[in-house]
Amino acid sequence: MFRGFYSVASGMIAQQRRTEMLSNNMANANTPGFKADQSTLRAFPEMLLQRMDKLDIPTEKGLNLPITKTVGAINTGVYMQEVIPKFIQGDIHETNQKTDIALIDIDIPVNQETGLRGSVFYSVQNPDGQVRYTRNGDFTLDGSGFLTTASGLYVLDEQGNPIQLSSDQFVVDEYGQITGQNGETARIGIGYADNPQRLIKEGDGLFRTEDGAELENAFNAQGVQFKLQQGFLERSNVDVSRTMTDMLTAFRAFEANQKILQAYDKSMDKAANEIGRL
Repeated sequence: MFRGFYSVASGMIAQQRRTEMLSNNMANANTPGFKADQSTLRAFPEMLLQRMDKLDIPTEKGLNLPITKTVGAINTGVYMQEVIPKFIQGDIHETNQKTDIALIDIDIPVNQETGLRGSVFYSVQNPDGQVRYTRNGDFTLDGSGFLTTASGLYVLDEQGNPIQLSSDQFVVDEYGQITGQNGETARIGIGYADNPQRLIKEGDGLFRTEDGAELENAFNAQGVQFKLQQGFLERSNVDVSRTMTDMLTAFRAFEANQKILQAYDKSMDKAANEIGRL
């Protein structure tokens, strides 16, 4: 009986966490470059139940031998094993804003070990001076003329330096080369991850590597083809219809577990208050 409480409770917790993940995806459906999360549910290891019994042997002194009888396996519940971003490219749409730059995949190699396609990212610098990576090309110029993300992080060039321009009237070619109004030039830093699933998601569309090392320069990576397009943005890759369907499914699963928990609670109430009186 008590095992049932634990199994049902674990199912409710797993569905609650899945609903929170899907809600976050829905909330970022219009965030440029956002990569939707996807989850995997996994059962805890099964337990083999056995019943303790004894065997009476008719001897002069009487002999009892302890034996066990197999009852069967029981599942101990479910949990949300991991949350993995889906790195499929979102739709590209035109904004006609000079500071909007879309990163477009053309031919990205497939990792032979994982069977997953790699991905390219803009290199940005957080307030602590550490390099982070993003697909959000919704840039702007701050008061000092530095090219920054919408949240104020510096966009870096190939050498890892912030990019400073004289005005927002600059031109970016498909190879990432920026030419400012007064002739200043820079090349936007693009990192390449052959296995993006190993990147750690930090929030605000940012990713970092596990060991803190910088990603390979995508312009020098063999077989990696991509381009930058000024005046365009990459949309979120959240499928709104599918996300709504998954949220309803998770809610129904949570509700079903809740009803089972209520049934267990009623059974325990009868055992304690009715059978206990006899």
